[in-house]
Formats: sequence, C-alpha cells, structure tokens
Amino acid sequence: MIPDIEHASQTEIKAFQVDKLKSLLEYLNTHSVFYKRLFETHQIDIKNINTLEDLATIPTSTKDDLQLYNDDFMCVPKNKIIDYVTTSGTLGEPVIFGLTDNDLERLAYNEAISFACAGIGKGDVIQLMTTMDRRFMAGLAYFLGARKLGAGIIRVGNGIPELQWDSILKFKPTYIIAVPSFLLKLIEYAKQHNIDPNTSGIKGAICIGEPLRHQDFSLNTLSQKIKQHWDIELFSTYASTEMNTAFTECTQQQGGHQHPELIITEILDDNNLPVAEGKAGELTITTLGLEGMPLLRFKTGDIVKAHHAPCDCGRNTTRLGPVIGRKKQMIKYKGTTLYPPAMQNIMNDFNEVESYIIELSFNEIGTDEILIKIATKKPSEDLLEKIKNHFRAKLRVLPKIEFSDRKEIRNLQFPKMSRKPIMVNDKRI
Repeated sequence: MIPDIEHASQTEIKAFQVDKLKSLLEYLNTHSVFYKRLFETHQIDIKNINTLEDLATIPTSTKDDLQLYNDDFMCVPKNKIIDYVTTSGTLGEPVIFGLTDNDLERLAYNEAISFACAGIGKGDVIQLMTTMDRRFMAGLAYFLGARKLGAGIIRVGNGIPELQWDSILKFKPTYIIAVPSFLLKLIEYAKQHNIDPNTSGIKGAICIGEPLRHQDFSLNTLSQKIKQHWDIELFSTYASTEMNTAFTECTQQQGGHQHPELIITEILDDNNLPVAEGKAGELTITTLGLEGMPLLRFKTGDIVKAHHAPCDCGRNTTRLGPVIGRKKQMIKYKGTTLYPPAMQNIMNDFNEVESYIIELSFNEIGTDEILIKIATKKPSEDLLEKIKNHFRAKLRVLPKIEFSDRKEIRNLQFPKMSRKPIMVNDKRI
C-alpha cells in the first residue's frame, strides 16, 4: 500500500502539492473564520500563492493562536463532527480538534500507509499498547489504520506487563506499538518469568513518544538496551494531534517519511525563514485534505532536521530526523544550549536508575536551572558521581542531580488527566 506520489520525482511532488495547497487556501478563505481574518488583516490575495515558496508571504500560526481562537479554526458546523480529540497539553492548555467522517477516513489512510512504510502488511497482527480513550488521537489512529490496511489488532492499552505478555503469548502478534521505555519493562518482566522475548514471534515495534536514534540515525542508548535483549526491528514514528499525520520510518530506518498528499512541511529559523539545507529548525506544517480543522503554516514547536536525498527504499519524499527538542524547552545553561532529549539519553545509560524526571526553572537572577530527580533501589554517592561524570563528558555541563522517592517521581510523571508520562517538568512556562 504505497501511494504512487511517494515514488514520483521531487519536481512532480512539488507540483502535486501546489495544486493541493491552492485547494486548501480556497477552502480556508471560505470556511475558516481565523484564516479569513488573517488573509484580510495582512492583505493576502490567495490567488498570488502559486508555489510552495510563496507560502512565506503568509504569517505563521502557533499553539497560542489555537488556544486563544480554538472555535475560529473550525471549518464545519458541529453536526458534522464525528469525533472530538484534544492535544496532550504538554506545554499549555489542551486544544480541541473536531474530526468529520472524511477526516477519520483520512486518519485511517495516513496510518495504513505509515504501517506499510514500516513493512507491516495485511497478514500481520498488531498489539496496541497505547490508550484509545481520554480523547487521545493516536490510539484511535492506529486502530483505524490497521483496519484499513487489513491487519489484525489487539487492543490491550498501556501498561500492565503481565497482561501484555499474556496477549502476546495467546494471540501471537507480529508487531507491537509502544513507548520504547515500556519495552524495557516488558523485557524485565520476561526475565523474571522465564519468557524468551526472541521466541515470541514479534518482528518489530512501532515506537512512539521517545527518540530511538541519534541525528546520524544510529541507535541511541535506549534502543541499544532494547536490542541487546530483544532482537526486533525498531521503527520511529513522529506525529501530533495538530498534524493528523504521521512520519514513520521505512525499513531503511533513515528518518520518518512525509506523505505529500497529506502534509506540506517547512523547516524555519527564528525569523520564520527557511533554514539552510541540513540545518535544524522548527517544523512548520500545512495540513492537506482535512475538513474539520486544517492548519496553514502551523509552527509545531519541534526542532528537527529535514533530509531530502532519495531514500534507498525507492521513495523520493522528504524525511524528518529525530526530534532534537521542543523549542519552548530549549535551555541556556552555563553558556551551553541544551534540549531535554540529550539529558534523557544520558540518564538511559544507567540501569541502576529506575525512573527520573527533569525539572526546569529560573533561578533568582532569571537564568535557567536544571534539577534531575532520580529514583533507584540503591542510592549511593558512587552512583551519583558516575552520573555526574557522564554529564561532564557528554554535555560539558553538570545539572543538579538528587535522589528522590520513586512514588514522588511517578506522581510528577503522571499528573491528573495525564495520557502519557511527562519526563520534563518545565516550571518556566
């Protein structure tokens, strides 16, 4: 299930997207209160947008706009909304998105071609280890995508290693969808109960929520730990509620592929200008084919690098590298610019650390402070010194690190109404 456009030349893909963009602009000008107001305020004639580069003449929109003018983004009457979802609210108040019947069909198509990108086919069975409730889009998308692809699905939900292994051994899935760090918990449970993961029949895992690779696509510490005990393929996928679209790795595992019929991507600098080839910038997206709440030049807040060279899998689509960090979570610490994923990768090096959370705050003079709270069965000065030395060697700076109660960290990671673990508590926001 690979769309022809993904094998087209980059010139053909660009022309294809321009046609889609023109249709979107007409639609927004007719149905979106927010974008119609934006066009009028900035005296933008949408008939003058004839190339992807012309997008630069339109102001960007942000999560703040969505929070302030949520209803103005809705392009259909409420009686056309079939499903309501909300963003996770990681960096602010959750935003409501309404999906029409056609939007749900688009969501299913997106996930089906994303699964196919990773090599999943009609005869496979997928075990879903994420929630479908709590207005969460991802779990619903995976279910709809598997159904459209013709694959089987086992809806177990998140957590509970015992139930996960019971389902794996009983139903024999070939792929699983999970947060990568949870795979370590499955491995630990398997060890304790004499289960050999490598005879389970699992071929691979679609991993969400945490990075698997370094910027050169080599496996990071977390992935290496998984592969050391469970020889399965690990596929990174990147998505968000705002995008209604996923970027999933193919079998070459060299970045998540863009689907040209579903989304236009730009990588912008702080002045909203395109970055130079190979440079990192903020992912800015324009969604195609959505009825309920399409977005135009929406800044996601995620810092990434784009890769445009043809992939060995045969696709000529843009690929996104691992997320470097959230723009709002950028830290200036003792003259060094940091993002939380770099610190998370260091913490994942230590098997003795059961759990941790990174807290960001301002000190009394208004500069950034970092506190990492860690839980371990055997706290010691020796372990603390090892972690500190690792930070000095890898990042050349040393945040404050302290031992904490495991229950306290869990409460911080899973606050009320949380749908996924929070690894960074940013008190600066």
